[in-house]
Amino acid sequence: MTRKKASSGGKGPSQRMLRVGELIRHKVSEMLIRGDIHDDVIASHSITIPEVRISPDLKIATVYVMPLGGKDIKPVIEALTRNKKYIRAEVASALNLRYAPDIKFREDETFEEATRIDRLLDSPKVRQDVEKK
Repeated sequence: MTRKKASSGGKGPSQRMLRVGELIRHKVSEMLIRGDIHDDVIASHSITIPEVRISPDLKIATVYVMPLGGKDIKPVIEALTRNKKYIRAEVASALNLRYAPDIKFREDETFEEATRIDRLLDSPKVRQDVEKK
């Protein structure tokens, strides 16, 4: 009897991917809260990490970040990228994985998307459709 390998074709992330992503999110958040990353830009901002997505082979972790108020996103991402080697080493020691995932930092756009949807729902055309029913 042979076992079929689970494919991720359209199913979304596996439980392991979600768990590892969440562990990375917690570790990086903890480092930011404690001030373990010595960088003036990072120290001068309160940074939120709403999500970490990890590749199916667990070798690339994309960390979505957003400074409080959504200001100065570019300098914050540049500062985190400058300190990527240190962050990766700390994450690797905390997670005890075979390979330390390469970490990429990206702007979290979920707040902008939520605002866009709210504007759409408030538009006169949509209100007109809702009021007819």
